Amino acid sequence: MGEQNVSEERDPRRLRDFARRLIHDVRALERMLDEEMFETDTRRIGAEQELFLVDHRGEAAPVIEGIMERNTDPRIVTELTKFNAEFNMDPLVYGGDCFSTMEAATDDLLADVRTLAREEGAEPILVGILPTAHLANFSMDFMTPKPRYYALNDAITRLRGGAGRYQIRGLDELFVKHDSIMLEGCNTSFQTHFQVTPDEFPRFYNIAQAVAAPCLAASTNSPLLFGKRLWRETRIALFQQAVDTRSSNLYLREMSPRVHFGSQWVQESVTEIFKEDISRFRVLLSTEFEDNPLQQLDEGRIPNLSALQLHNGTVYRWNRACYGITDGKPHLRIENRILPSGPTVADEMANAVLWYGLVTGMAEHYHDVAEVMDFDDAHHNFIAAARHGLASQFSWIDGSKRPARSLLLETLLPMARDGLDKSGISTDDIDRYLGIIEARVASGQTGSQWQLDSLAAMNGGTRTERLSGVTRGMVQRQIEGEPVHTWTLASLGEAYTPGHIRETRVEDYMNTDLMTVHEQESVEFVACMMDWQHLRHVLIEDENHHLVGIISHRRLLRHMAERDGTESDDTPIGSIMKQDPISVAPDMPTLEAVRLMREKQIGALPVVREGQLVGIITEREFMDVAHNLLDDDDTNGTDDSNVKIAGDASKSASES
Repeated sequence: MGEQNVSEERDPRRLRDFARRLIHDVRALERMLDEEMFETDTRRIGAEQELFLVDHRGEAAPVIEGIMERNTDPRIVTELTKFNAEFNMDPLVYGGDCFSTMEAATDDLLADVRTLAREEGAEPILVGILPTAHLANFSMDFMTPKPRYYALNDAITRLRGGAGRYQIRGLDELFVKHDSIMLEGCNTSFQTHFQVTPDEFPRFYNIAQAVAAPCLAASTNSPLLFGKRLWRETRIALFQQAVDTRSSNLYLREMSPRVHFGSQWVQESVTEIFKEDISRFRVLLSTEFEDNPLQQLDEGRIPNLSALQLHNGTVYRWNRACYGITDGKPHLRIENRILPSGPTVADEMANAVLWYGLVTGMAEHYHDVAEVMDFDDAHHNFIAAARHGLASQFSWIDGSKRPARSLLLETLLPMARDGLDKSGISTDDIDRYLGIIEARVASGQTGSQWQLDSLAAMNGGTRTERLSGVTRGMVQRQIEGEPVHTWTLASLGEAYTPGHIRETRVEDYMNTDLMTVHEQESVEFVACMMDWQHLRHVLIEDENHHLVGIISHRRLLRHMAERDGTESDDTPIGSIMKQDPISVAPDMPTLEAVRLMREKQIGALPVVREGQLVGIITEREFMDVAHNLLDDDDTNGTDDSNVKIAGDASKSASES
């Protein structure tokens, strides 16, 4: 997440000072480019590994502070949430066995994180989005307490005018509102860096844009969010919406989100990217700066361009232009942010090798990709890859239409092999990593497909148990280290079985597929609906999805018994419903919900979040599970006081 000694900037004078400093940094960059001060005789690669931390249940474990108290390696750092971590690999010269060397270094650092995490009762997991993540995990209580994160949250929340709204449609649909940027913490990636010379930057950057789609299609590992099956790489849509500051009230005005693919090919210089992003996006953060960069150049020093780097760190291009200094020499690099974390280190390295190979290989075939490919096609391909993965259809070079799998197998893998070979990469590394990609594409089993197929193959169990099985199965297979295309599907037997009902929450069991009515609907209509859909309770909500009442099967029968059954009944349901029913939040412990149902002698609890109806929980949703857990308690000889609570709840489903 970058420099931590920052603050949100709102003072007009300081904003003008920061803008002036940005101008100075750009002018200093242009001067360094004109005077050919950049390193040009070495090409380096690098990578950043983001990951989740999970507990024994496979759920988010907010233990990063404990880990960092014992960590002594400066390469291991915090991320936005307390259940994320990141580590950075040392840069390597591009060539020879650099990729197998990087894989070994990544494995070593991951092993160090695993050791630290296990001392906190947690495990690291490499996945683009954690399948078991709950919305409750993303409250501000779980933000890592760093000034940058708080400042960024305050700035983005202020600019977008309050809570963010998330809408993602896939096989399922997600509609949710959230009042912070914390959902950015749903996403983890494996970010790769490629150092290039200033002269070749435009050509290599454009190629990186062109190959983003096929690289992503082969690498997807984020199909699930809050139990919803969305895009093959849902991370792309979610990240854009998490830090979006645009208003929805500006008619047809075109505005770019801070997370974006770009708007056009680069023509001549890296400065085009920096200038566009400075022009389009408001300053969010500020910090104290060193001397004027132009003055530093006059004195023979290399400036850090701190203002430019800080602003660049708040604009999230999927391929980002980066400035850096190595051994006193400035350099440029392309940061590839498109690749998800996982499923294994071997898979991640194979994804990276494909990208490096295609960037260098396409450079051998095309002097300027912009001459043979329309930018809008590259952008459209990227979105298609995020949505559909290997099932995508791409508009490729010279307007040809190619399915992702045949494009990769027939054209791009040979091109990547050629690029790697001409770059001096060892044959063993080329064969190993491109072989993983070839086998994965041929089988169709990406990380995303494995997750979806595992879920589909599970029979029975709750949604929470199925997601737990996928997550815990993934952790175990990552430890074993074999690439994802060789994995057997996860099973329900790998799910965590709670030792006690107190380990579960209402949202683990609530039914979110609701059939509701308005209070003006007729009793006859509601009776028919309950009969047709086999419902014992129907919730009544208004146009804004606010809960206003509930009607039970017994209450409805009582009303109908008091009338002449031969007449149709157009009585409004609102006149007989129970108004303002007791409701619970999705993060309430299940045991508390059971106790509440027993104490109030009710058979159903509506679930409400931020005033809006999101689900319902009845004994039908959790009693079978509860009985199993209680049987385990009896077997183990534990206190049976909770048996009475849960058992009585099954008798209370009489009236709401």
